Parts: sequence; C-alpha cells; structure tokens
Amino acid sequence: MKKLALSLTLSLAALVPFGQDSKAAANFTDVGTTHRAQAEIYYLVEGGITSGVSETRFVPEQQVTRDQAAAMLGRTLNLNGEQRATNFKDVGKNNFSSGYIQQLVDKKIISGYPDGTFKPKNTLSRGEMAMLIGRAFDYKASSVSVAASSLINKGIASGIADGSFGESQTIKRGDFAVFLARSINADFRTADTEKFNLNVYVNTKDGSKLNLRKGPNTSYSSIGSIPTGKIVSVAYSVGDWAYITSDNVKGFVHSAYLQSDKPSDKPVVTPPPVKPDPTPPPVVTPPGKKPLSDITVVIDAGHGGSDPGSSGNGFIEKNITLNVAKKMEKYYAKVPMKAIMTRTDDTYISPSARGAYPKKVKGDIFVSIHTNSHTGGSANGTETFYYTRSAAVNPNVSQSKALAQYVQNRQLEAWGLTDRGVKVMNLAVLRENTVPAVLAELGFITNKKDIGIMGTEAGREKMAKGLFLATLDYYYYYENRTDVLPLYSTVNATPSGKLH
Repeated sequence: MKKLALSLTLSLAALVPFGQDSKAAANFTDVGTTHRAQAEIYYLVEGGITSGVSETRFVPEQQVTRDQAAAMLGRTLNLNGEQRATNFKDVGKNNFSSGYIQQLVDKKIISGYPDGTFKPKNTLSRGEMAMLIGRAFDYKASSVSVAASSLINKGIASGIADGSFGESQTIKRGDFAVFLARSINADFRTADTEKFNLNVYVNTKDGSKLNLRKGPNTSYSSIGSIPTGKIVSVAYSVGDWAYITSDNVKGFVHSAYLQSDKPSDKPVVTPPPVKPDPTPPPVVTPPGKKPLSDITVVIDAGHGGSDPGSSGNGFIEKNITLNVAKKMEKYYAKVPMKAIMTRTDDTYISPSARGAYPKKVKGDIFVSIHTNSHTGGSANGTETFYYTRSAAVNPNVSQSKALAQYVQNRQLEAWGLTDRGVKVMNLAVLRENTVPAVLAELGFITNKKDIGIMGTEAGREKMAKGLFLATLDYYYYYENRTDVLPLYSTVNATPSGKLH
C-alpha cells in the first residue's frame, strides 16, 4: 500500500471536540505509529476535516453517525458549514452539522427519509459510505453496487472476509478516515488509476507564486510553489481544489488559479487615442414601442459565494459564469440598450431572489448563464431552458420560448458543440420570473471537449458575444423591433434569421 510520508512531528492542527471548529494540536494516545489508519487519520486532522473526541483520544473503533459523516464530507468539499435551518424536522439549526447537511442535500450528495427526517444519529453503513463518497467525488454512484465497485477499482476500499463489500455493516471512524483520505489524496490508495491528462496554466493574476499544498484547503501545509505561466497537469478535483502534478510533485492548488489558455506575459500598453467614428444616424423607435434606451437585459451569472455550482477538469462553474456574464455586459456599453447583472462578484444569491430581480430593477428579459455537469464525463453539448408549466406564475411563455430558441442558436454558433436542444425546465429562476426568461447551459464542465473551449478566454468571449446577439435577435424578430438592426454593426454581425 502506498502511504504519504507523514511525520507526527509536523504541525497537525485542527484537533477539535468532535464536530466543532476550534483548533488544537493533535497527538492521540489511541492512534499509535502502528495503527492501520494512523497516516490517514492525521492527514484529515491536519486539514480540519475530522477531529478527536478529546485532545488525546480519537476513538477509531467508534461508529460513524450520519451527521458526523456529513460534516466531514462538507469540510472536505469546503462547503459553508454555517449552522442554519434545514429541510428536516429532526435537524434544527443548532445541530453542529446542519449547514453541511443542507448544503449536501442541495447538491444531491446526501438525502433524508420519506417521512421528512434525516436521522442524524443513525450509524452509517458501508453501503451508505460508498454512495456518499461516490456522489461527493463525482464517481459513478447510481447504486450501492456501482459505487462500491468504483471505490474498489480505485483502490479506495476493499471487500470483507466473505468476499462481499459488506454494505449493511456499520462503519467505524478509523475506517471512514481511511476511505475519505484515499478519496481525497490518491497517494493513499492501493491502486494507481488516476491519470494527470489535463494540462492547464497557472495564473495568480498578480505574478506571485501559487502554493502547492498537501490537501484541499489552506490548513494543509505548503509543499512547494508554482510560478505564474507554468503548465501543470490535473487528475481530478476535490471541491474547488485540483489535484495536480508539477515537476513530479503531486499536491493540491485552488482551481481559481488555473486556466486553459496561456497567461499574457506582455505589459499592458495603453493604446493611442482613436478618432471617434462619425455620429451614426439617429435610431427611430417604431410606433407603440418604448425607446431602446429604456430596455434592460438582466444577466444572471449562475451560482456564487458558498454555492460553487458544478466543477470539473480544474474549473468551477461560478467562476466561468461570472466571467462570461461580465464579458456579455460590456457589449451593451456600445448600444442604447442597458444590461444589469444579478451579481458582479463572488456572492451567493438565492434562486428565488434571482427570479425576482428583473421586477425589482424593471428589467425586460432575463438570461441566466450556467455550465452543465455529469458524473461520467462523457455527456457533452449545449442546451437552453425556459418555463411553461404555469402561465399564472410567469405568463411570458411564448416570449421565453422564442428567446430560448435564439439563445440556443447563438450558443451553437459560438462554440459548435453538440445541440441538446431547447427544453422546458421547472427552475425557480425561470418559474418565479416576471419577464421572458431563459437559462443557458453553455456546455459540460466535466467533458474534456467542452472545457477545451469553455476554459479559454477566447472561447468565453465568443459565447458572451453570442448571448448578446441572441438578445438582439429576439427583439428584432419576435418583438419586431426594426430599430435593433443598426446595433448588429457594433460587433460586425448580422441577424440570425427568424427561428420562432
């Protein structure tokens, strides 16, 4: 078995009373140097992912409860563990793991029972463990047997003496630590199956070096540093962190500092002043229509803050959506129409608040930007959603469908990915809206072909331009706004052709 060279004399921070967040030094009398899970336990403790029941005892033979497992997985994925109300009648906001439980439920990693309970103090079985880890790390976990096979094939888990996986057996703290540490860091595994086959560039934006760490958070010590512009190879992601290799050293870096295209090493040069173009002829507003200057497009960058969205290939959805949204917004500076963004930084906004935003700012149409994901990695392509099930909630059904058709068309034109079509979807940002509203799934962040375009600045610029043009197409064709026609010339484009 491969093991990390972990010394007990290293700074093993983050020992806490179980489930709490204070830190202290860790030296457990019941986890000696010969203990089968010694390296894995201390590895998780260093990152604040698990802890002892006291400063001197870990109790590795104690069974793991469902709320304890949720807390450890939540910390592993760097979720927001702030205590809060949950969907479950038996998990109040005072439960130490309530924040992690609700976040994991929102991400469809963990679930409760049909009677509306979570049963936080029930012990966890090996089968449940396999499903939780399979979902948390984007393994194929459609069933317990599939999840167990994935863990065994990756060298994370093994069967029991009778040859089965022992899915109904409860799991002990020491064993759970082993399985979780192996899932996080492939160096602990008994099989070498991970491939570092995605090459990306490091870009810290300010020219500083990027810390390479032993684990996926800043509590882990740095084992090296990587300069901006250097190519590194990614194997997989753990939350917002990527497991990479650089100069034959393996470790973790934050995905926000990785990109597919090479960072510019040229100094920023202020261009000489450009003579202004001749004043264009005035735009004539069609009879019965409000001026273009009174039209507001609401641009919604999906996810944000404590909600990172999906991740894959070293990228995070919330960062890509914000990048595309900001690029899209800039195109409106050249035309009379206005654009307003639901968020301009890494901020969490609830889906309902996003849906209500157009009414608040007197917006006219709504475009929500997202990336798709799939555990298998083979799913790919572009699709656009609108809502149509209850016109009493959002009455703009035909308008939303037309807008979706023009958005889908321009997305395909921009990236040329597989056409997954225009579809109806019951989503809060669409259902609770008051204007024509669509949700654009640009591509699959988990697919290597899609991310090959999505992960580049040039690709995201093309998509932003395409989404801008889609809004012009909608107004030109569906709303019969002939005064939109001159706006295409600002980006050297032409109308798409009537689609609705």
